[in-house]
Amino acid sequence: MRQGVVSPRGHPSRPAPGGSRNARDTVVTGLGFCLPGGAEPVFTAAQVWDIASRGRTVLGRHDSHYGSVHLTAGQFEERLPDIPEFFSRHYTNAHRYGLVSLVEACADAELDLAAGDLCEAALLVGRGSVDGNVDSYLTLLAIDPDSATTLDALEMFVAAEQAVSPSDVAVVQGALTRTIGPCFTVSCGCSSTAVQIGNARRLIATGETDLAVVTGVDVFNVGLIEKGQRLLRGAQHAHEGMDAAAMPDLLPSFDSLMRPYDRRADCINHGEGSATVILESREHAARRGAHLYGQVLAAAMTRDGLANPLAADHTGAQLARAVRLCLGDRWRIEQVPYINGASDGGAAVTAMEANAVRELYGPDSTVLLSSQEGCFGHHGAASGCVGLALTLMMMEFGEVCPTANCEQPADGLSFDPVPGTRTRPLDFDHALSFNYQIGGVKHAMLLGGSDAT
Repeated sequence: MRQGVVSPRGHPSRPAPGGSRNARDTVVTGLGFCLPGGAEPVFTAAQVWDIASRGRTVLGRHDSHYGSVHLTAGQFEERLPDIPEFFSRHYTNAHRYGLVSLVEACADAELDLAAGDLCEAALLVGRGSVDGNVDSYLTLLAIDPDSATTLDALEMFVAAEQAVSPSDVAVVQGALTRTIGPCFTVSCGCSSTAVQIGNARRLIATGETDLAVVTGVDVFNVGLIEKGQRLLRGAQHAHEGMDAAAMPDLLPSFDSLMRPYDRRADCINHGEGSATVILESREHAARRGAHLYGQVLAAAMTRDGLANPLAADHTGAQLARAVRLCLGDRWRIEQVPYINGASDGGAAVTAMEANAVRELYGPDSTVLLSSQEGCFGHHGAASGCVGLALTLMMMEFGEVCPTANCEQPADGLSFDPVPGTRTRPLDFDHALSFNYQIGGVKHAMLLGGSDAT
């Protein structure tokens, strides 16, 4: 177990930053969440670790396999007591989750919002845009504006702006922090926050900012998911040369439990929520005496280049290319004994990861690759932040979390999926974290321990 780590069941201790490294290194100093936890949400790194390290799932196991946050008004107000009710009553769940995870991450990083610690921070938000915000706008369109008083009309405007602005969560976070730094949203689904983490790293490396906050949030609209199912099934039938009858049903489901890398895997379950990561330059973190979870060494995104926007290349060629771009000439694949995978329970994703790993590591690979999406559900835009957070905690604790709901590993895997409900001991300083998006996006992050070179 690493120096400074008290227990894999608790929060890591806070040793002073060690080693003489590049002042512009991008280090991670805070983690905050607003994720499904069963009856109560999970907010802290320790709570997330407690679930993931034991391979637990908080998805419903009865009529609907979906990860709900169940954030109460009291829990929101406890963390954000000073937001005027005039504004807060118009927030969607996406706003609430994103604000809560931001506040939790700041508390974890020992940054004081009220004191203006984030007044020059970059606020980068990732959205998946498969949520219910559009419903708020449609409701407003059904109201007769001529019957509204001036105050009613103003409230309608506030609600509309907060509900449908493509930068909605970034806007309310910007108001909370009063930042004068960069503030923007990327919406590319499940890769959104992974892309934003890469953007944050570039902003820090070039000196444009010393502090960046990356938040991912999704609140899934079940009706839209069902429409998407019909669209995807239609695409399978329409695509030239595709035998739709032979295609497994890899679409979202609420009827059965997602099981990444398991031979029984047959569906994807969704889970709403938000995750926030605080990133700083090493110099800035050292001045504060901040605890370092680890660092973001490199990030790269590629695309499959396919004509069908709903298709994916099962060969894993572009994922392998993204990894090589990450490694460059500085690192070797042999330095990476663990990968945080992004399988959502779909066999196509598993095949793509297996092929990429085989190409990168060779036919006799012993690399560990696990996914924790089965813990909280496939959480879309938050995935990049959650994957980064869990991977760095595993590195710090010297233990790899199992793949949630994987009990019978599928045949033909080129990696060890760490099945079961126990962590696997592993002393490592470098790891990869993967994220994907429909349309062929492949994203890879190279993560390191706080002193990894």
